[in-house]
Amino acid sequence: MFAVSRNDSAASLAKDLRRGGYFPDLIASVLDLAIAGESVVAHLLQPETTFDQAGIRRHLTAAVLTPSRLIVAHVDDHLVDDVPTAMASTEAVPLGEIRSVVVTHGVSNPEDVGQMRRRDLTIALGWGAVQRLDLEPAGCSDPQCEADHGFTGSATSDDLVLRVSADAEGESALLSALAFARALSGATARS
Repeated sequence: MFAVSRNDSAASLAKDLRRGGYFPDLIASVLDLAIAGESVVAHLLQPETTFDQAGIRRHLTAAVLTPSRLIVAHVDDHLVDDVPTAMASTEAVPLGEIRSVVVTHGVSNPEDVGQMRRRDLTIALGWGAVQRLDLEPAGCSDPQCEADHGFTGSATSDDLVLRVSADAEGESALLSALAFARALSGATARS
C-alpha cells in the first residue's frame, strides 16, 4: 500500500498506517517522536515483503515531509529466539541538507502522446549519509595490453530510493508517488 497526502495531518497519516496493517501503532509512535509536533505536508508509505530461508520478512519505509524536514522511518520484523520482534528507526533530514531529488519516469509508448502512459516511478534522494561506490577494472584502447590499469568508478549518494510500479502496486500507488515527488521537489526547491 502506498499512500500520499498533501496538506495532511498526523491523524490522516495514522489512518493510512492503520490501513496498511503493518505494526501501525509502533510506526505511528516512532514517527510521532521524529515529527516532533511539526505538521505533515505529504507522506508516502512503501511496504516490501521478501522471502528467504528463514521465511517471510516484511519491511516498511515511511517518508514524511514536514515544512522543514524529511522524516524517513524504516521498520523490519525479525525473529529473535523464536519471539517476533520489530526494529524501527527514523532519520530526520533538514530540507536544506537534501542535495538531490532524482525522479526517473518509466513511460510506455513515449512516441505517441495519446497512448503514452507512465508505468513506473523511482524517487532517489541524496543528502550525503550513504555513498555508493561502483568500481570496475580500468583499461586502455590497446587490445593487446595486459597491464594492470587499476580501477575506475563513480561514487553516488543514494540515501533513499523508492520505486513504484503501476503493474505491481497499481495506478493509484503510482499517482501517490507522483504527488509525493511533486511535494518533495517543491519543498527542496524552496529550502
